[in-house]
Amino acid sequence: MLKIHVLGSAAGGGFPQWNCNCPQCSAVRGGSKHHQARTQSSIAVTANNTDWLLINASPDVLQQIKAFPALQPARALRDTGIAAVLLMDAQIDHTTGLLMLREHRQKLPLYCHPLIREDLSTGNPLFKVLSHYCDIDWHELQLQTAFHVPALSGLQFEALPLISNAPPYSPHRDKPQPGDNVGLSVKDEASGKTLFYAPGLGQMEPHVWQAMQHADCVLVDGTLWTDDEMIALGASKKTSRSMGHMPQTGADGMIEWLDKLPAHVRKVLIHINNTNPILDDSSPQRQTLTAHGIEVAFDGMEIEL
Repeated sequence: MLKIHVLGSAAGGGFPQWNCNCPQCSAVRGGSKHHQARTQSSIAVTANNTDWLLINASPDVLQQIKAFPALQPARALRDTGIAAVLLMDAQIDHTTGLLMLREHRQKLPLYCHPLIREDLSTGNPLFKVLSHYCDIDWHELQLQTAFHVPALSGLQFEALPLISNAPPYSPHRDKPQPGDNVGLSVKDEASGKTLFYAPGLGQMEPHVWQAMQHADCVLVDGTLWTDDEMIALGASKKTSRSMGHMPQTGADGMIEWLDKLPAHVRKVLIHINNTNPILDDSSPQRQTLTAHGIEVAFDGMEIEL
């Protein structure tokens, strides 16, 4: 059985964000019963409940491991349930946690596309820093090619190129190249059940839509409710789409696409920005999602396929 554990469900900065006093962050600090704090997005998957693939390494990874004992099974003096790490992009909120894993006893098995490795060796040289600690055992992700992670028998993976955006420090910023951002299909080879995971999705493409239609669960970009959300609040001058994230609403928005999926597909939003009103479970926006059969991921959420 494919098991997915949501370690973190928020976008970069977490929820509440440390320096943000928007209505959502203020509400969670004030103890609102309708708001739940969230760490920065990351999931872990397994087929045997023992060996886990960490998908993206959040800056909050130590807090996430503490909250999920399966990643610290205590079978030896130094131990981890994390068999390998896979990076879907080079964003700070998906990679900084690698530094927190520097005490790993062997080279850390890490899967990512060469463009991501390039960004993490130059503009943000995490690979070079980690070479002085546990070091990295790098495995190249080839796009649209099925592959296996040896320690996770029974699961088949496939990385798909996404149109999103590279980090601000990347030479590919605002000039996306295939491999800067990937979506991931995870298939249980015994049951055939499949997850499609894409926390950063800026535009729907035919191959991405096909993967979503063939999935049993889609866990996809829920960053912002409207394209101008950050601008309207005075929090940023950037639109959702310019940052590489499809807004939930409006023409060609995420809700419109999710409504077209087959009825059996479970639909879950993740990577939710602190300004997004869906973080208030009593909000009209949350009620809209519920009416469309769309769930909102939360830290500790578990999905079994």
